[in-house]
Amino acid sequence: MDILGTALPALADASAMILQPAVIGYLILGVVMGLCVGVFPGLGGIAGLSLLLPFMFGMDPVLGLALMIGMVAVVPTSDTFASVLMGIPGSSASQATVLDGFPLAKKGEAARALSAAFASSLFGGLVGAAFLTVFILVARPIVLEFRTPELLMITLFGLSMVGILAGQVAIKGIVAAGLGLMVGTIGEGDSAGALRMATYDMPYLTDGLKLVIVGLGIFAIPEIVALLRQDRAISERSMLGGGWLHGVRDWFSNIWLSIRCSLIGVTVGVIPGLGGSVVDWIAYGHTVQTSKDKSKFGNGDIRGVIGPESSNNAKEGGGLVPTLLFGIPGSGSMAVFIGAVALLGSGQIEVGPSMLKNNLDVTYAIVWLLALANVVGTIICILGSSGIARLTTIPFGLLAPFLFMIISFAAFQSGQNLMDLVALFAIGLLGILMRRFDWSRPAFLIGFVLSNPAETYTNQAVQIAASRFRKGFAEGMEYIFSPIVIVLIIITIVSVVVGLRQSKNIRAEGELPTGTKRAPLIFLVAILAYIAFAFTNASLIPDYASADRVFPQFVGLISIIGCLILLVRMRTNSEKSPLFCDSEAGNPEGNQHGLWATLAWFAGLLILTSLVGFILALAGFLVSFIHYRAKRSLPYALVYGGCGIAFMCGMAWLLNRDFPPGLLQSYVDLPWPLT
Repeated sequence: MDILGTALPALADASAMILQPAVIGYLILGVVMGLCVGVFPGLGGIAGLSLLLPFMFGMDPVLGLALMIGMVAVVPTSDTFASVLMGIPGSSASQATVLDGFPLAKKGEAARALSAAFASSLFGGLVGAAFLTVFILVARPIVLEFRTPELLMITLFGLSMVGILAGQVAIKGIVAAGLGLMVGTIGEGDSAGALRMATYDMPYLTDGLKLVIVGLGIFAIPEIVALLRQDRAISERSMLGGGWLHGVRDWFSNIWLSIRCSLIGVTVGVIPGLGGSVVDWIAYGHTVQTSKDKSKFGNGDIRGVIGPESSNNAKEGGGLVPTLLFGIPGSGSMAVFIGAVALLGSGQIEVGPSMLKNNLDVTYAIVWLLALANVVGTIICILGSSGIARLTTIPFGLLAPFLFMIISFAAFQSGQNLMDLVALFAIGLLGILMRRFDWSRPAFLIGFVLSNPAETYTNQAVQIAASRFRKGFAEGMEYIFSPIVIVLIIITIVSVVVGLRQSKNIRAEGELPTGTKRAPLIFLVAILAYIAFAFTNASLIPDYASADRVFPQFVGLISIIGCLILLVRMRTNSEKSPLFCDSEAGNPEGNQHGLWATLAWFAGLLILTSLVGFILALAGFLVSFIHYRAKRSLPYALVYGGCGIAFMCGMAWLLNRDFPPGLLQSYVDLPWPLT
C-alpha cells in the first residue's frame, strides 16, 4: 500500500503535466521529426536525438522530454517504409521486416504490409509503456537501496553486455566498447583534473569531446555517405496499393503472436546493449517456429511483418528500464537520451535512482509520453503514408547536402568554432571505417557515454572501500559485496556466458561480405596504436593525480589485450572468417562513387570554412554540390543554395548563435552572419 500511496499521486501529477497544449504540440513535433529521420535508412534515433541536443540546453524539462520521446518512440515505426518499399532495413531493428515486407510490396500489397506493421508497432509500443509503468512501481524500493558499488556493478553489467552482444566476433565488440571508453576519458580527469590526451595549448580537448559530435559522427555521417555513394533514391516506387484495412485485420487475427513478440521485445530491451541488434530476429525466429504453415515465410507472409514490428517498438519501453532506473543506456539512442536529459532546465533532472526518488512524476510523465507518442505516430503514419512514400523517391544527392548542413550546424553549437567541424569529420571517418569492417558503433557510443560514470563510480567505490577497510576487514567486505552486488555479479556472469553463445548469430552492421586481410588488419593496427598511445599518455600522469590514470590504464590494458588476440586470430584464420568483414568487397551496396571522392566534398567544406568562414563556405559547397554532383542546372543550384543559407541563418537567429569564422574574418570586418 505504501508503494501505491507514493505512485498514484505521481501518476496523477504526470497526467496533469503532459495533458497541456504546449506539451502535446512538442510531442507531435518530435513525432514528425522522428518520421522524417526514420525514413532514411541507418539514421535512426541516435542521429535524430543528436540533432536535438543543441536545442535541449535550458529547455523546460517536460517540453524537452516530449520532443525527445516523440522522436524515439516513432523511429521504429517510420523505418518500416524503407524496409517494405525498397527492401533496405530502415534500422538494425527492422532487418527481419524486409524478408516478408518487401515481397508483399512487390506483389502490390505494400499498404497491407504497412498497415499491419503500424498496428503491430502501436500495440508493441503500448505494451512497452505498460511494462515500464509496472516495473517502476515494483522496482523503485529496490533501486533506492543502490549505493556506489551497486551502481558500479550495474555499469559493468551494461558494458559487458554491449561488448559481447555487439557482433559476430565478440572481442571486436569488447574492443569497440573499450575504444569508446578511452575516447570518453579525453580531457581533464574526474578526480584530480589531470589532462589526458589533451593539452592547454589546444584548449578544445580539455573539456573532452561532446556527445552531439560523437553521436552524429559515428552514426549520421557514415549513413549519409553510404547512401550518397549509391547515388539513387531510397525507393523506386511510391504507389502503395490498397489493403489498409486488410492489414489491420491481419494483425487482429494474429493478436496472440503480437502479444508474444511484444513481450520478447520488452525482455530483450531491458538487457543493456542487446536491443535493436537482435530483437527483430528473435521475434521473427519465434514467429516461424510457432507457425504450423511455414511455406510462405520469406515470400510475403504477413506474420513475418507482424512479429518483428511488434517487438521492435516494445523494446523502447524495455530499453527505458535500465536507462531511467540506473542511468545505464539500454541502446545507442538511450545513450544520447541520457546526455540530453542532463541539459534540460537547470540540470536538476538526472536519470538513475535519484530520478525515482526526487522526480517520480517526471519519470511517469516519460511513460505516458511514450504511450501517447506511439498513438500519435501511428495515426500520422497512416494518414501521411502517401506523402512519406513519395519522400523516399527523392534522389539522395539532393537530400545529402541539406542533411550534412544540419548536422554541421548541430555539431558546432557546443563550441561554435572550427574545431567542432574538424572533430565531426574525424569521428565521422572513424564511424565510416567501423561500419565498413563490422565494428559495433553502438558499443563504441555506449562506452563513450558510460566512461564518465564508470570512472566516477570506480573512484568513489575505491575511496569509500579503503576507508571501510581501515575500520575493519569485515566492514570493508560487507560494503563491497552487498547482497545486491553478489546478485548482479551472478547475473553478469550468466549473461556473458549466454551472450557469447548468442554473439555467433549477430552482425554489428548486418550481413557483410569478407574481403582480403589487408584492409581490416590495417584498421585494427590503427585502433591498437591509438589505444596504446592513450595508455602511455595516462601512465605519464604524476603520482599526485594518480586517481586520474587508473581508469584509462585499466580500460586501455584490457583493450590492448583484446586487440592482440584479434591480431593473432587474423594471422591464423582464413580470409573467409567474419574477422575480415569488409563492405567494400565486391561492392554489395551498389556504390556508384568512391569513398574518398565523396569525402573530398565534405573535406572541401571544412577547408573552405577555415579560409572564409562557415556561411560563405556553405554557400559555395551547396551550389557546387547540387550543380556538379547532383547534376542539376546552375539556376536550380543557386536557388537550392539560397534556401539552405536562409534556413541556416533563421536557425542561428532563433538560437542566438554565431557561425565559425575563417581566416578572412581576421582581416575583414564582415556583418552577421558572415562574421
